[in-house]
Amino acid sequence: MKITKVIFLLLALVYPATECAAQATPPRTLLALSKGDHILAIIDPGTLKIIARVPVGSDPHEVIASADGKTAYVSIYGGGSLHELNVIDLVAQKPLPNIDTKPLMGPHGLTFVGGKVWFSAEGAKAVGRYDPATGKLDWAMGTGQNRTHMIYVTPDAKTVCTTNVSAGTVSILVDSLIKPTPNPAGFTPPARQDWVQTVIPVGKGSEGFDVSPDERELWTAGADDGTITIIDIASKKVTGTIDAKVFGANRLKFTPDGKRVLITSLRTGDLFVYDAASHQELKRLNTGRGAAGILVDDDGSRAFIGCTADNYVAIINLKTLEVAGHIDIRGADGLAWAIRP
Repeated sequence: MKITKVIFLLLALVYPATECAAQATPPRTLLALSKGDHILAIIDPGTLKIIARVPVGSDPHEVIASADGKTAYVSIYGGGSLHELNVIDLVAQKPLPNIDTKPLMGPHGLTFVGGKVWFSAEGAKAVGRYDPATGKLDWAMGTGQNRTHMIYVTPDAKTVCTTNVSAGTVSILVDSLIKPTPNPAGFTPPARQDWVQTVIPVGKGSEGFDVSPDERELWTAGADDGTITIIDIASKKVTGTIDAKVFGANRLKFTPDGKRVLITSLRTGDLFVYDAASHQELKRLNTGRGAAGILVDDDGSRAFIGCTADNYVAIINLKTLEVAGHIDIRGADGLAWAIRP
């Protein structure tokens, strides 16, 4: 019995009871998904320590936080077969009731705009929208394209962009005012709001994409052919193609100043850094065996890369363009900021 007590005392000294004294969620929080452990890690971006782990569903892929930074939403993907968004109270650090997205199957890409959660639904070839205020799905639109995967919504919620991976296309959906023409009897129906889709061919396997901070350009990278395609948002036309050889491209992200573009490769583990103006590669650095999710600090000083195959989040110093450290997370993938005013 005495030996047992001594062992417990030693364990208590070596492994402090962090679960019994949970740390409060800081106002600015780094969120990281673990595919391996099925958890959402809540991380202090200053200390880079995981302060809480909240359980999520069986196949978590992307995460986004509400505008007030109090709630996180996680897409449970299942290769297009599942139909769930997990909801997490970031202040209390606990799960809330899930959102059933049926009939919109396979939720994946996420963003939070205009007080609502927008998501792609790969299994339904569609995009949808959930209103937390009413607790209902209040809008959806089909793309008719295979593997509608990632999503971007403009701040005014009038334009939705998606990549359709297997189709090799980008969809731009615009909320437009439709003015009908008079019919032969001279009666003109009233104008109405409608969503109009433009489908733009891009590189094969284009998945990760981003829109420049000035909302003028959309960049996407093709995992299959290694090209970067640049689209002018206003004209909805391809204005450039870069033979970048970014094979296995997974995610793409502009830095906050719009001057650089970061592309990860899930196949090689490389991070490609491009100059947005000259379209030239600035650097290629290896982060491990497979690089996925990208998140950039607001001041552009650091990038966080979810290295799924390596079981960590790589921290990149964007001034030196070198790997500066790691955060251990098994099967790290989707990343997001949660910021409380």
